[in-house]
Amino acid sequence: MRERLLGYWTLAWIGLISNIIALPIIILITFLPELRVANITLASSIGGPAAIVGIVSSSALLAERKWGVTLTLVSLSMVIAGTAPYSIVRLATLKEGIFGIGSFTLLLTLFSTLALLYWCNPKHRRSIRL
Repeated sequence: MRERLLGYWTLAWIGLISNIIALPIIILITFLPELRVANITLASSIGGPAAIVGIVSSSALLAERKWGVTLTLVSLSMVIAGTAPYSIVRLATLKEGIFGIGSFTLLLTLFSTLALLYWCNPKHRRSIRL
C-alpha cells in the first residue's frame, strides 16, 4: 500500500492551473513600456520555458510519474532564477510600492521556494509509480 502524501494532489493541480494562467500573463508583461528589454529577455529565456516545463511537470505529477517530481524541481528552479533578480531590479529601479509587478514577482519567488522545499521531500520519489 502506498504512503499518503499530504498536499500532493492539491499542489499538482495548483501547479497545472497556475502555469496555464501564467502564459498569457507573461505575454502581457512582455509588452509593458518600462524595462522593455528586460521584460522581453526574461519572458523569452526563462518565463515562457518555465511555464511550459511547469505544465508538463504538473501533468506528470497528476499521472503519478516519478520523473514529474524531477521536472517540477527544474521548473521551480527556473521560476526562482528568473523572478528573484527581476523583482529586486524592478523594486529598486521603478519604486512601484507594494501593489506593483515587482512585489508580485517577489511573492511568487517566495511561494516557489516553499514549493521547491516541499517537492524536495524524498518521499515523493519513493511513493509514486514509474
